[in-house]
Amino acid sequence: MTSMRLYMKMSLVANTGKAYVDEPLHCNNTAGVKVNEFHLVQVKGTWKRKTGNMFKKGRVSAAKICESTTEQGTSWTVVSPVVFTYKVTETLDLLDPGNDTLLLGHIRDPQQLEALRTSGSNKPLKRFVVMDQTVYNLYSCQLTDYFEARNVLYRILPLPTTEENKSMELVMKILEEVHKFSLDRRTEPIIAIGGGACLDMVGLAASLYRRRTPYIRVPTTLLSYVDASVGAKTGVNFANCKNKLGGYVPPVAAFLDRSFLQSVSRRHISNGLAEMLKMALMKHRDLFELLETHGQFLLDTKFQRISGTQDHQDAASISTRMAIEAMLEELAPNLWEDDLDRLVDFGHLISPELEMKVLPSLLHGEAVNIDMSYMVYVACERHLMTDEEKLRIINCMAGLELPLWHKDVTMTLVQHSLSERLKHSGGLVRMPLPIGLGHAEIFNDTEDDTLFRAFDKWCDELRPQEPELVQSVDVNDLLMGY
Repeated sequence: MTSMRLYMKMSLVANTGKAYVDEPLHCNNTAGVKVNEFHLVQVKGTWKRKTGNMFKKGRVSAAKICESTTEQGTSWTVVSPVVFTYKVTETLDLLDPGNDTLLLGHIRDPQQLEALRTSGSNKPLKRFVVMDQTVYNLYSCQLTDYFEARNVLYRILPLPTTEENKSMELVMKILEEVHKFSLDRRTEPIIAIGGGACLDMVGLAASLYRRRTPYIRVPTTLLSYVDASVGAKTGVNFANCKNKLGGYVPPVAAFLDRSFLQSVSRRHISNGLAEMLKMALMKHRDLFELLETHGQFLLDTKFQRISGTQDHQDAASISTRMAIEAMLEELAPNLWEDDLDRLVDFGHLISPELEMKVLPSLLHGEAVNIDMSYMVYVACERHLMTDEEKLRIINCMAGLELPLWHKDVTMTLVQHSLSERLKHSGGLVRMPLPIGLGHAEIFNDTEDDTLFRAFDKWCDELRPQEPELVQSVDVNDLLMGY
């Protein structure tokens, strides 16, 4: 068994949410205010406030308390670093009983790992698994055989985790079953196996159960492989808005096995390629050129390794690794989205409203690509790229079999989407736009005239001539995407 591991360790400061840096918060005295800074030291099981920096005994916490006293009373400011550490691991044959990654791959302590591997059947491991219903139909026997072979006490809960069902009701169903199963919230992580909707809902349920139960993500679609599985977001739809409820609680690990993609429809491979293309346009020209050259091959082979294809050798592994690393580079320093200027929001300015409006006729990646297609025209109208570069991007999108235009994208929808974005982006639109190929910046000064001119050109050049404006929806396609 071979594997590639990508590690991400984040340290965040609770009271500010900013990335934790070496410069401490200083408690300075000001006129009329008396300020004391205390470190926290644990001696014989009890935490005590201590001044100074030298402590002969005890365990010193990274947290501290600043106490401010005025005539009106006392105020305490707590500075408590919060550390999130999680692993994103590519592996082969995840459900092979000889591969213990699914059960033990999240454990970082070598001594604990060795103890579990050598303990035999002294204490069987216990796992609760939520599987998308379609994934369950395909892989439940294999998963059951895996658990039986490794003497695991388990419960598998199949659920219809589609975008239409992405709700608090389904999260509550998960929580009820988890409660019945009686997990140890420290050592027995919940496992989510499915597409992005499944991973999001299970993540939210785990974050709520006993205030945070560890969980593991196993993506089974390309989109969740390169996007949902590597981030920290959890959520459900609410009030007809996409992911309106949720939080930022990463899994303890995400295990990526491309063999699951064999059972995904071609349309859903294309759907995932949209998120890979997003990262390519924002920051990775090499990835763009790889998708431009090998896109059809990746669609045809569903990211599986095929012998005798020398011209396309390793295109699947190289492209997914590039996309994941580019995503992690953007997410790691900003896990809680304290900085609202995010390149990963490219393709997500108008697509959330479009996707919810036409649900379920457009998949997430398809809606994202329609958004990106229009924004490429905006970038060109702003002279951020040449017509030739615009044409290369549009041809690449078409080669990846992604929709370029949709009849429900109107200027009214564009303006309403951007107006809504202002409300939750600190009063700025924060529009990521590509600059040439593989580079981008955030803009807040795109004028309405530019948006209108770009929209007219976008419609003139990409609106289909036939009455059928978007690909028809096949129910089997929707199911096979999990």
